[in-house]
Amino acid sequence: MFHIEEEIASQPRCWAQAAELAGRYADALPRSGERVAVVGCGSALNIGQVYAALRETAGYGETDAFSASEAHFDRPYDRYLFISRSGTTTETLEALDAVPPGIPTTAITARQGSPLANSAKDVVTVEFADELSIVQTRFPTSVMVLLRAHLGEDPDPLLAAAERALVAPLPEHALSARQYTFLGRGAGVGVAHEAALKLRESAQVWAESYPAMEYRHGPIAVAGPGSLVWSLGPPPDRLAAEVLATGATFVASPFDPLVELIVVRRVAVGLARSLGLDPDSPHHLRYSVVLARDA
Repeated sequence: MFHIEEEIASQPRCWAQAAELAGRYADALPRSGERVAVVGCGSALNIGQVYAALRETAGYGETDAFSASEAHFDRPYDRYLFISRSGTTTETLEALDAVPPGIPTTAITARQGSPLANSAKDVVTVEFADELSIVQTRFPTSVMVLLRAHLGEDPDPLLAAAERALVAPLPEHALSARQYTFLGRGAGVGVAHEAALKLRESAQVWAESYPAMEYRHGPIAVAGPGSLVWSLGPPPDRLAAEVLATGATFVASPFDPLVELIVVRRVAVGLARSLGLDPDSPHHLRYSVVLARDA
């Protein structure tokens, strides 16, 4: 059994623990009315995009999400929120160092005592969601649940649905497609990006992701027999018929997009196993991207 399989299965438990942290860390997390920039890399960037969409939709304030290497520090933000599982990612630490003096900074990490945790003004630690696999599963989803609970959402429906997603049948052709596309709307766009990233990392397959309404504007050109187009959340009107007309398989998720990530990750592990790959240790990846600094 791979580490990632245990980490996928542990998500309902981790989500329950994450939801409980929302009240404990209320003062450290962005407050209503603050203008917030969320900064991260890889899965952390995807979390930021999800949170930014949810926070603005909930009316809590303007929220932007940036890749750490592309963050802006010349805009009037009231708080910077940094997300990093390891707390050691070079670009994220450099971005934290670049925050103008006097602006509050919050870090969410799985590693207490990491460089990120030691440098941010406020720290939210989710050590129970740390992972042995290089590929992130329970850390990003646990952080998403924590942030959704902080926005006032009841986590219980997510926890119940997560249990069902662990045993739900995989979509037809999910383990035999040659090309995968994930679509989302609103906060589901960031989830779609995370879904595609998991397939690329664990199974080294061709996986893309787009805002659902953008799919007609070019990407549908590669759809055809052997393609699987997976909508995380309700698809736009008539899109399913247009995809099916290409010969591709279309999947409409019955779950919340965050919960559907569990199914996607099960597919990623299944694909990796069928290809003889180790989904815990993908080619060319490390637990944390730590870059050599110039002398």
